[in-house]
Amino acid sequence: MRAPERHIFEHTPESLRAWCMERGWPHFRAEQVLDWVYHKGVADPFAMTNLKPAEREVLAHEVTFLSGRTVAHRVASDGTQKLLIEWTDGATEGKRDEALPVVGQNGSGAGDPSRQTECVMIPSPDGAADDRKTACVSSQVGCPVGCRFCASGLGGLDANLSAGRIIEQVWRLARLPDVGRITNVVFMGMGEPLANLAAVVNAVRTMAAPWGLGISARKITISTVGLPKAIERLAEEMDLPITLALSLHAPNDEIRRQLIPWAQYTTIEDLLAACQKWFEKTGREITLEYTLLGGVNDRPEHAEQLAAVARTLRANVNLIRYNEVAGLPFSRPVDADVRRFQEILRSRHINTHIRASRGRDIEAACGQLRHESAARGPTAAKA
Repeated sequence: MRAPERHIFEHTPESLRAWCMERGWPHFRAEQVLDWVYHKGVADPFAMTNLKPAEREVLAHEVTFLSGRTVAHRVASDGTQKLLIEWTDGATEGKRDEALPVVGQNGSGAGDPSRQTECVMIPSPDGAADDRKTACVSSQVGCPVGCRFCASGLGGLDANLSAGRIIEQVWRLARLPDVGRITNVVFMGMGEPLANLAAVVNAVRTMAAPWGLGISARKITISTVGLPKAIERLAEEMDLPITLALSLHAPNDEIRRQLIPWAQYTTIEDLLAACQKWFEKTGREITLEYTLLGGVNDRPEHAEQLAAVARTLRANVNLIRYNEVAGLPFSRPVDADVRRFQEILRSRHINTHIRASRGRDIEAACGQLRHESAARGPTAAKA
């Protein structure tokens, strides 16, 4: 038996046609397989009934369909759903995923955290005019950046995710109860997307392709902590009108370097210059992501400094209330301070929004579920 080869989510119609024809199959088998996977939501080759039995057998043995298993699935009171996925090394690739049942707030995933990532489905708030379903996906196992306030990088970087495994997260989220079609994707899960650029770019192209997930490129956001050369490279390689979000989190270099270790390699001025090049190349406005940490970067003087930064380019500002992480010395800001911060920015004519906190009762912030699972250990997980 041959080992599983390329992940089905990494194939294009052209590459899969070539693969089929190498085996003497008609070229249209490629379109049939991709239709089963993307449009019918079927990742079991034995269920693809318009293929010959022998062809299904070959697909199962030679192509990876699902390369992970769900070790935890949580549902929040606001409808947010979170998956903790453990990626295999090939032992179960091509086989049906044996997902665990939904667990409550006190449930936890078992397994090896060094092979686990998280992804989240965030629905539109009740009463919203649209029916948005946003997938928040990871690009790496762990994170190399190590932001002082974030759970994702507490254990460092374990591995990059392939394009197939990035897409698989969106596919899995769309299969959850009451979800259906994913409309938006944000690369705001675990990892630094621009440190895994080739896989992220390929994943985005498949997400936006009509034969793939069919998600509008304008509804796909890549969030980066920011290395100027990587931003410039993304502008050159990405030929789709996606949104770029810069995780700024500080109004000046001094505070930023205290919060983000990678900030020692660059300055806010250099980042803004790279973002300006992005705008000139793509015509797409930048989103500045700013996590408010109680007493650290949420003072009025910080808002004034951030306004000066934001005025230097075409940018929107998203303010994010910090979700506390056990063991880290940061606190959630007071609501009155958050509103005052927004008012100062708006008074300086900066388009500013306060992002709604979603899924707090299921640890939906980056890396929280994996961190909690590792801290509790296998005994708690089995319980």
